[in-house]
Parts: sequence; structure tokens; C-alpha cells
Amino acid sequence: MKVALLDDDANDLALLTRAVEGMGHAIVALSRAEPLIAALRRDTVDLIILDWNLPDRSGLEVVRWVRMNLDPPPPMLLVTSRADDQDVIAGLSAGADDYLTKPLAEPLLAARIEALLRRAYPARRRRHEETHAGVTFEPLNMTARIHGAAVQLTAKEFALALVLFRNLHRALSRSYLIEAVWGVDPGVNSRSLDMHVSRVRTKLRLRPEHGFRLTPVYSYGYRLESLGAEGL
Repeated sequence: MKVALLDDDANDLALLTRAVEGMGHAIVALSRAEPLIAALRRDTVDLIILDWNLPDRSGLEVVRWVRMNLDPPPPMLLVTSRADDQDVIAGLSAGADDYLTKPLAEPLLAARIEALLRRAYPARRRRHEETHAGVTFEPLNMTARIHGAAVQLTAKEFALALVLFRNLHRALSRSYLIEAVWGVDPGVNSRSLDMHVSRVRTKLRLRPEHGFRLTPVYSYGYRLESLGAEGL
């Protein structure tokens, strides 16, 4: 998964980076709010961890911006030295999903991150077959089943289809999809992604007449929508 980190304190940002990377997640680490907002306009993240007190915008402003502009918004963990009850209430009321006070303890931070991701993305914790919108994915044989009919996919097609179905109705950036399927820094170009999207669309019949719409999002990536699986 990809996690965005926002903290202007170099030591705290280093601690966050170490903890999140140690959990096996990719990161986007920044020290100012505006660059984070710019990054969120062009890329997808699964979790945002941010400080309250920042040089250019407050963390609460960023939380409100995410709630207003990202659909659906990723979970957000507010980390701050502000520990008064009224501050906690203000942070959660602004839209943060959890609140953690500094100084940060890595084990507690990791536990909070794990809990947020588990609640927000329950399907990703499964290790065996899983079903989304009437399509069942069987990872052991790289097969998708639509009303019992098996569709054989390559490993990359299977990974791409699964990440799209796990994120129904969510716009996913090109870089997010490439990292999810090929890994970080894979040297894969956008054309390869487009070819795999086309193959997945064809093999799984992801078209409106069959209950799905897989469309490009201009200058961003792709979105898969379920229109009702009765047409499959």
C-alpha cells in the first residue's frame, strides 16, 4: 500500500518513514501541505499521516481538503503534540480517522496504522479467493470466475483486475496501478499499463452491457465502476 507522510519536523518525519517502510508500505514523505495536496491531485494513496502544525497550512485544513476533494477519501491519522481533549475533538471533527499524540512510539504507531488499514481495506487482508461485484478471484490458479465460468488470466492481468475490483468506484492513478502490479520502480511505461487494462476489460467483459464500466480518468489513471452485475 502507499502511505503519504506530512510533517515539517525532520526527526518525526524520519521516524514515520522508518515505521511505515518497516511495515512494507511505499511512502510519499513531505514537509509542507501544498506539495502534498499537489501530489494527491495526481496520485493515489491508501493512508495519510499528517502533523497538525505546519508552516503553510494547518493539518486540519489538509484533512478538510481531502474530505472535500477525494472520493472516497483515504483514512487519515493526525499526529501532533496537541494533547488537550478539545484538540482531539477538533481533529476528529475535522475528519481525521484517528489521533495520536507526540512523542511517537513506533510500536503504537504501527498498531494504529495497521488498525486503520484493516478497517478501510478489509478485502486486502484475504489470502484465499475473494468475490467482488459477482466476480470471484482465485489466486492459486490466477482465475476469475463470473457466474461459475472460469476466465484464465496472466499473473499481471490477475493482479491488475484484483486491485481494480478491490477499489470499485475509486479513481486510481497510473503510478499507483503500476506499483501495485509491477512493484516499486519497475521501469514499466504507461503503454504497458494501457495494454493490460485493455486485456482485462476484454477478458472480464468490463463493459456497461455486462454491468461494469472501466474508464480512463483524464491525466490521472483509471476507475472501475459496478453498474449492477445482473447483466453478466
